[in-house]
Amino acid sequence: MKPRDLALAIVVTVIWGVNFVVIHVGLSSMSPLLFCALRFGVAALPAVFLVGRPQAPWRWVIATGIALGVVKFSLLFAGMAAGLPSGLSALVLQSQVVFTLVFATVLLRDRPGPRRVAGVVLAGAGIVLIATQLGLDRPLGAFLLVVAAGAAWGLANVAMRKASAQNMLNFMVWVSAVATPPLILLTLTVDGPAYVWGALKGLDLVAVGAIAYIAYLSTLLGFGVWGRLIARYGAGTVAPFAALAPIFAILSSALFLHEDIHWYDLVGGAAILGGVLLGAVAPRKVVPESERELDLPAEPVHASLRPIGRV
Repeated sequence: MKPRDLALAIVVTVIWGVNFVVIHVGLSSMSPLLFCALRFGVAALPAVFLVGRPQAPWRWVIATGIALGVVKFSLLFAGMAAGLPSGLSALVLQSQVVFTLVFATVLLRDRPGPRRVAGVVLAGAGIVLIATQLGLDRPLGAFLLVVAAGAAWGLANVAMRKASAQNMLNFMVWVSAVATPPLILLTLTVDGPAYVWGALKGLDLVAVGAIAYIAYLSTLLGFGVWGRLIARYGAGTVAPFAALAPIFAILSSALFLHEDIHWYDLVGGAAILGGVLLGAVAPRKVVPESERELDLPAEPVHASLRPIGRV
């Protein structure tokens, strides 16, 4: 990668990592469902009128919008609101690597290779280690909500693979547009119109800034840049950088929220991220001597369904 593009990849992962701190801040001003609805509503409008028609089949745009926008982020926000620390949430959310492999095997009849299976086992061991340390400062219910968010992300990964979107910014804008109406209905049903109206009137600059950050920086800018990098260098080169996002989430949570970092979080987190990277980085293909002599290019490795740690 060129130095400028390498820097862009790292900047995006920093944005996605700090995103968890911003979510924590936003949840202090509004309910998880309202925050989620505002996040996707702001990301969709007015961008939906500027990016053109969806460039992926509608059924997969809708499936991704429901799985990713409505289910995953509602559960993630609910888990964080229930007390799971921001940095730990970023790690536990990487349980998606386990669910992605399971759903891809069952629904798409994928045959995962030994590297991916080993990565899932390693990531699962890290999640189990973290789960053994649950307590008053990290409630079981909150932990299970974020694990469920990881499961929803796994389903979304399958839908995104089927969508095969070439323009990730266009895809995410339309996913946001699809997710917004159900989230508004859920918010009005669960929280009630009176709460929603009162919360909207009470939004301060900090809350507005949190919404703007996750809508514009994390969603539109982040996915827009990420999609361009993947188009230029391929998913196999770019996707592993996303494993940096949980690291930046932990560091930013410790810096801005003064969250403690325990040895079991470090060990479990290293296992989870190691598992993600093991499954995301494809082994180098050995080019036969005959092809090298004829100067023939090696067959590209298909970068299908590599789970990546973004939010």
